Amino acid sequence: MGVGIADSIITADARELVIDEVDQLRAQQYDLLAVLLGRPPNGALLDALKGLKGGDSVLGREVGILGEAAAATSEAAAEREYFALFVGVGRGELLPYASYYLTGFLNERPLARVREDLTALGIERDPSMTEPEDHIAILFDVMGGLTSGRFTAGPDAARDLFLRHIAPWGMRFFTDLERARAARFYRSVGALGRAFLEIEAAAFAMDA
Repeated sequence: MGVGIADSIITADARELVIDEVDQLRAQQYDLLAVLLGRPPNGALLDALKGLKGGDSVLGREVGILGEAAAATSEAAAEREYFALFVGVGRGELLPYASYYLTGFLNERPLARVREDLTALGIERDPSMTEPEDHIAILFDVMGGLTSGRFTAGPDAARDLFLRHIAPWGMRFFTDLERARAARFYRSVGALGRAFLEIEAAAFAMDA
């Protein structure tokens, strides 16, 4: 079964599990961020985001701000912004890869470690995709699959993946996204991602 980010980036066996409501909500956050970081949002997604309502919690407030940001942008503007941030002419303003954030270079040892762990989980990369597996959208999509039960894995698989491959650099990436020169709509994505990772890190620390 393919991951949810887009167009079969990776494939894996999946199973039907009864997942509690909290984990379903966590999986939805991972899936949403994976989609927003994996490709520019189309009009349908922006329309859906406009309907988001904020809450009183830290994460709830950021969700509400994301909805407001979606209402203030257009599909064309979001596409231009995504290009400037993550693609660019030569390269984008940000490089959303574990290897880059942890070593300063692409396709280094952090990527090899991600591949080793995904192989151990039985998750394979679609050979038609050009993005390496340490792209943050792919890592979030895998986390969404593990958290929701879409992927077969042991009880500690999501925690281990988070601590090994997201926690060491994910917060810095989302902070950089909030502060990026080209970020308008994506500033709210950065704030939501940072708030979500803070909650996830605290929850996984309690499980240690």
